[in-house]
Amino acid sequence: MKVAIVTESFLPTLNGVTTSVCRILDEFSRLGHQAVVIAPRPAPAAYRGHRIHQVRGVTLRSFRVGVPPTSLEPVLKSFAPDVLHAASPFGLGARGLGAARNLGIPTVAIYQTDMPGYLAQYGGRPVASLSWRWVRHLHSLADLTLAPSTATIEELRSRGVPRVAAWGRGVDSDLFHPALRSHPDVVALRECLAPQGQTIVGYVGRLAPEKEVHRLEVLAADPSVSLVIVGDGPSRARLERLLPQAHFLGYRTGADLAQAYAALDVFVHTGTKETFGQTLQEAMASGLPVVAPAVGGPLDVLQAGHTGCFYDPGSPDDLQRVVMDLAGDPSYRDALGSAARQVAERRSWSRTVDQLLAYYEHVQAPRFAVAA
Repeated sequence: MKVAIVTESFLPTLNGVTTSVCRILDEFSRLGHQAVVIAPRPAPAAYRGHRIHQVRGVTLRSFRVGVPPTSLEPVLKSFAPDVLHAASPFGLGARGLGAARNLGIPTVAIYQTDMPGYLAQYGGRPVASLSWRWVRHLHSLADLTLAPSTATIEELRSRGVPRVAAWGRGVDSDLFHPALRSHPDVVALRECLAPQGQTIVGYVGRLAPEKEVHRLEVLAADPSVSLVIVGDGPSRARLERLLPQAHFLGYRTGADLAQAYAALDVFVHTGTKETFGQTLQEAMASGLPVVAPAVGGPLDVLQAGHTGCFYDPGSPDDLQRVVMDLAGDPSYRDALGSAARQVAERRSWSRTVDQLLAYYEHVQAPRFAVAA
């Protein structure tokens, strides 16, 4: 199969959208499918044998985004894809969906980032309302929109987005693994983070207002807890002032990131606007009990009392209660972490991409095209 992937983000920028696109391309290479990636520059010329077509990029609020070109039709005509995949479309992706419609190419759009929710934090409700109008328009151009969680599907449908189906995300359970806990580097890191044997509670992710990392303040002063924050972003300086006792490990990728997870005892997710929650799956693959707000994407990722625990995001005391219950019960933590690992092992990228390929075939079916 030949697939054109139009993505709002790609290497060297690392985020959830980039990671998903790269894992899809990894699987395409293994299975023998061809892809061309249309992405903002600067970007590599190729990835795993797939050509990268670069368009002009600009930086907005530390995000690198592509500037929609006047025409993408020549690129698509030259490659002649069987389907166009729009990864978290907003600007560049909308142009790609329009070009594919002009050429009669079947399309699948991936809803991954809650842009209206993020924009509401910066511009208020009027901006969010306008962005929802845009999201509804651009996704109406797609033959099928794939969303990662039940809550997100319900939100999209309530906003008038047509033809929505479920597609989650995979996790690399070889990279993220409980066995790393005995690695000498991880043992040394744990001794540095918790010299008095404290329970190591950590967050992994971007440090930005929409991630709501300030919620961890309720844990920072407890002497039995060592608070660890992995990541970087525009909110880091403010968070360092708010959480002076916390250990900020900075931005990590690959094996360094996997070791950071392995050094934790409990993983806490803070954001309430996640469409899915990939870091939750990485923590689960690492054998950690996960604590997350009872809202949005985490509701599909976690099983309360089996792989982790939910807290009421409207009650700071509830987050503190849940974490301290886990901190005081190592056997319960181990049971949750073991179950979480077993679930994560079933969420491989190979299975996830197999499902994606089935959706590609679905939108290529003649009777689907007529119905859409």
